[in-house]
Amino acid sequence: MLFNKLFEIDKVSDSIGSVNFREAVRGIIIRDNKILMVHSKNKDYKFPGGGMKKEEKHEEALKREVEEETGYICNRINGQIGIVTERSRDKYVNDRIFKMISYYYFAEVSNVRKSQKLDPYEAKLGFKPEWVEIVDAINNNEKIIESGDKHIANWIFRETYVLKEIQNHINEIYQHKE
Repeated sequence: MLFNKLFEIDKVSDSIGSVNFREAVRGIIIRDNKILMVHSKNKDYKFPGGGMKKEEKHEEALKREVEEETGYICNRINGQIGIVTERSRDKYVNDRIFKMISYYYFAEVSNVRKSQKLDPYEAKLGFKPEWVEIVDAINNNEKIIESGDKHIANWIFRETYVLKEIQNHINEIYQHKE
C-alpha cells in the first residue's frame, strides 16, 4: 500500500460519545498522463467516488460512484493503493465524532461517457468530470488551501495529500526506469 494517513480535522477525544462512521471508495484513474478528477464550482478537485451503501462491496460502490459523478463507465478496478481516515467533530450533531475511511483504488474507465447522476449536493456544487495534469490539480488545490478561506471543503486536504502521494509514486517509477 502506498499510503495510510490519518487526518484529524479538529482534535477530538474518543470520550466525546457516539461516532458517525462512514466508508467511501475513490478512483484513481490515469490516462494519457492526465488524471480524472471531479471539479466543483468552488474550483477544487476531488477524486471520483463516495460513500458505500450497506452490504455494498468496494468494487460495486466504486463502479457506481465513478459512473454517477463522471458519467464514465468503470470497466476495471486494479489494486487498492491507500487509505485515508478523517476524524472531526460532527458538523450536524453535538457531542458526536465524524469518522470516514476512504479507500483509494487504481481504476480504468471506458471511452463511453453517459450523463452524470449527481446527488442534490453534488449538483449544487456543480460537479464536472475533468481530465487534468496531476501537478495542475495539486497546484490548484494548494492555492485554495493557502487562501485561508474557512469555507473550503474538508476533502481538499485529503485529496491534495493523495494527489501528492501519486505524483511522488509516478516520479519514483520514472527515476527507476532511467
